[in-house]
Amino acid sequence: MTDSSIEALNQKLDRLIEAVSRLAPPPVPETDLGDADCFVWQADPGYLEPVRKVNRVDIGLIRGVDRVRDILVDNTERFAAGYPANNVLLWGARGMGKSSLVKAVHAEINAKAKSDLPLKLIEIHREDIDTLPKLMGLLKAAPFRFILFCDDLSFDHDDTSYKSLKAALEGGVEGRPANVIFYATSNRRHLLPRDMIDNERSTAINPSEAVEEKVSLSDRFGLWLGFHKCSQDEYLDMIDGYISHHGLAIDPEQLRTEALEWATTRGSRSGRVAWQFTQDLAGRLGKPLKD
Repeated sequence: MTDSSIEALNQKLDRLIEAVSRLAPPPVPETDLGDADCFVWQADPGYLEPVRKVNRVDIGLIRGVDRVRDILVDNTERFAAGYPANNVLLWGARGMGKSSLVKAVHAEINAKAKSDLPLKLIEIHREDIDTLPKLMGLLKAAPFRFILFCDDLSFDHDDTSYKSLKAALEGGVEGRPANVIFYATSNRRHLLPRDMIDNERSTAINPSEAVEEKVSLSDRFGLWLGFHKCSQDEYLDMIDGYISHHGLAIDPEQLRTEALEWATTRGSRSGRVAWQFTQDLAGRLGKPLKD
């Protein structure tokens, strides 16, 4: 074989190796659990992506939910200290601070903690619930304690991934690792649509057993914290808290009039609506909001 033939063969081999390399999946990034306090679970290929700047508000700005706030803080403190604690389902009205409270409580616990091992918050997306066993397998040997958090958790018709969640929370052979707890938010108390439950009742051979199998998912949460629509006074109190925190100067009567008009145009009163009004007001006043 001539030198030119060998060179041509080598070039073909190089191109072939390059093409095969492009087809191969990229290596899974290494996860350093000490690199951050918050992560997002990337189910494919299966690693924890650190979150450098978490989108959350100070716990003092979450108003109108004092009772459930105190219960969640107490449960989380006990878990962080290594004592028994419950999985938590925060359910109810939209925009009343369910997910904001979870993130704020996590920050509050770590701010007060004296341990060198801070509590970790890991967000798992609804569509990745069936990978919970894999995630728990990665976490159970770690020295940290973890809150697994799923926002807006619910299940639709013909969706069987809720069975994976049931097993991962309590029903598996190993059970939930001692250093892991699960918090979820939902607009539905039983996580499943009412017509789905009713359909099971009407078509099953044993209706009571079918319905029981569906609603038993929510029983895996030891704490159910309900969030309800706020009153007008609670809504105005939320806005007063935001206005004071961000140092926005406006006449109190004008503030009240504009805030109520804003809620009327939105057709609801909630913490989310109060925050949206605050953003609008700050923009009109030409004032930046604090980080």
